[in-house]
Amino acid sequence: MFDLDRIIGIYELGGPVVAVLVGVSVLTFAVVFYKLWQFRMARVGQHNAIRKALEHWDAGKHQDAATALHLSKSYLAPIVAQAMNAPDTHDVSARMEAEAEARFLKLERGFRFLDTVAQLAPLLGLFGTVLGMIEAFQALQDAGSSVDPSLLAGGIWVALLTTAVGLAVAMPTSVVLSWFEARMTAERVFADQALNTIHTPNTHRPLNRAA
Repeated sequence: MFDLDRIIGIYELGGPVVAVLVGVSVLTFAVVFYKLWQFRMARVGQHNAIRKALEHWDAGKHQDAATALHLSKSYLAPIVAQAMNAPDTHDVSARMEAEAEARFLKLERGFRFLDTVAQLAPLLGLFGTVLGMIEAFQALQDAGSSVDPSLLAGGIWVALLTTAVGLAVAMPTSVVLSWFEARMTAERVFADQALNTIHTPNTHRPLNRAA
């Protein structure tokens, strides 16, 4: 349940650095949620119909391949269809690969932001810790001879709070980004395999390419 008082308390302890990290975490969550929705709408990883079409194509059943491909809702289906209908030339192959890469780049928008958060959030937390330690030692100096150990201890744990918040933001962001990147690597491998299957004839079967 959303506890506003606890958030305000954390802000009062950690200062503006914690406020910045909280704001970054909210923005990061929004980007991750959007990317998950985008992946779902693009049918990332859902290429069963394309695989079936490639099996037919590799067997020389080009009409069956077109029928199977028509059932696919994957973002790669239009590229595979163009490759099947286009003449087999080097220029066409390069163009298909370029169009596939353009779609990959669209899906990868936001990755740079997530990578920046994963790298800078711990540094921002450490920056807040350094500021907190400076403040704690200044308070200790102002206390003069009447030094209270609890004053220093309290200042230190408050300063370390910013580091903890920074790590709490960075670690899950790094894990999610690694998962996104792994999915896109698999997509590139699949697209390359699909285009090579279309453009490279199966030497074990007669090539009966549709005009």
